[in-house]
Amino acid sequence: MNKTVFISGPILGMETEQGYRDVITKICSKLGFDVIDPWRREKVLYKGNEKCWWDNVPAYGFIQRDLDDIDRSDIIITYLPKLSAGACMELFYAKRKGKQVIVVSEMESLSPWIKYHSDMIIKSLNELESALQKINSHPPSKQ
Repeated sequence: MNKTVFISGPILGMETEQGYRDVITKICSKLGFDVIDPWRREKVLYKGNEKCWWDNVPAYGFIQRDLDDIDRSDIIITYLPKLSAGACMELFYAKRKGKQVIVVSEMESLSPWIKYHSDMIIKSLNELESALQKINSHPPSKQ
């Protein structure tokens, strides 16, 4: 059975800059991972014309779907070109659930919270294939 990867990263304010998800999906698929990408389900909301649409979407169901997807995953890849409250919450949740966490970020100074809840931090998506191979061969670290 293939391991499953959950793709996490900023969406709000980056609705037209989600190409990183295709890159991550391609790398994961090449290595035989199944991929869960919440953007596939949620992009219709973010790309709509209605301003402040999130006021009309029940927060519980919206967030719970992402948490359920993380529960079904083995590994979470969190792409952080900038800080994202949602992505940070997802990586925190994933780590507390015993998932392996890879953070991809070029930011010079990451929060100690991000560092503590990551199994591996890499600077670019060019490093992702080797990071996945490495992390896939080691069990998750215990908190």
